Amino acid sequence: MIKVLFFAGLREQLGCDALDVDTADIASIAELRSRLAGKDAAWQSALASEQLQVAVNQQLANMHADVKDGDEVAFFPPVTGG
Repeated sequence: MIKVLFFAGLREQLGCDALDVDTADIASIAELRSRLAGKDAAWQSALASEQLQVAVNQQLANMHADVKDGDEVAFFPPVTGG
């Protein structure tokens, strides 16, 4: 299982802060994102942004990063300063 976390506006948009995803047929963040986006239109919309940030095991990553059983993946909107 991969532990998936959602933060900030993304969490509010999805109405979900965390879920566990079976690792079958998932080897990358892009594949995980695609599986989650397939849940319904709201998930597809929330995960469609090209500016979506991702971290694997608390390290910033890109959509091509590998994932494996036991990893923690966090999706969050871009962070801005001010």
